[in-house]
Amino acid sequence: MKFTTSDGLELAYEDEGEGTVLLCLPGLTRNARDFDDLAGAINGVRIVRLTYRGRGESDYDPNYANYNVPQEAKDALELLDHLKIEKAVFVGTSRGGIIAMLTAAMAKDQMSGVVLNDIGPEINADGLGRIMDYLGVQPKAKTFEQAAAGLRANMGAEFPKLTDAEWIVQAKRWMEMTPDGMRLSYDPKLRDAMLDQESQPQPDLWPLFDAMEGLPLALIRGANSDLLDEKSVVEMQRRRPDMIYANVPDRGHVPFLDEPEAVVAIEKLIGQVG
Repeated sequence: MKFTTSDGLELAYEDEGEGTVLLCLPGLTRNARDFDDLAGAINGVRIVRLTYRGRGESDYDPNYANYNVPQEAKDALELLDHLKIEKAVFVGTSRGGIIAMLTAAMAKDQMSGVVLNDIGPEINADGLGRIMDYLGVQPKAKTFEQAAAGLRANMGAEFPKLTDAEWIVQAKRWMEMTPDGMRLSYDPKLRDAMLDQESQPQPDLWPLFDAMEGLPLALIRGANSDLLDEKSVVEMQRRRPDMIYANVPDRGHVPFLDEPEAVVAIEKLIGQVG
């Protein structure tokens, strides 16, 4: 399904189930497939998944500068308005978690809770550097099997127990086969947008974290994460002693959200939302 944004782009989304609404916001380069595992692990909820502009089946923006967190937060809120959803639990994976924090400062009345998946107000420079190493670079692999082998070589230490078949699933979520060969499933100009944004003074995200005060909050971290370090988690817990926390073993950036620890945390938060 698609809806049209206020600036005329058609963005893809998925909407399934009934119950507490989970608005699922994927990672920087990812799409609705980020939440396939969650959809299979949680019952009794309505899962709405947004694929941002420039990713997956959503329209690419002719102005790559619009690939930014404030615009993507606006798109998320417009999707809720399109679906006539008054409140939702924002489930934010990586970039999606930053969008959720910003939304708490912009439109808190449309949020019933927040799940942050391996993201916080401080982003580890090593992890961000690893992402920039591959961002916007078209794959050299000719098959999904080759792509999966490349992912395993780069990320296998963070996800030591994934099988070959599971790596292939990840490759198919992040890349696509076209008549001209394998391609990224997002606009390569996303790299230009990130480089432009990195050249500007970086905002302090702690006020956005604090803006979630009063909302049920859960944090899920990959125990092997190179983007969210434990020192940041300690400060998040100090500021929000009520925050539900799960540290998922054998996962890096990011957990898939079907792990037992993640499911328990999400279900506990849903229980708080009511």
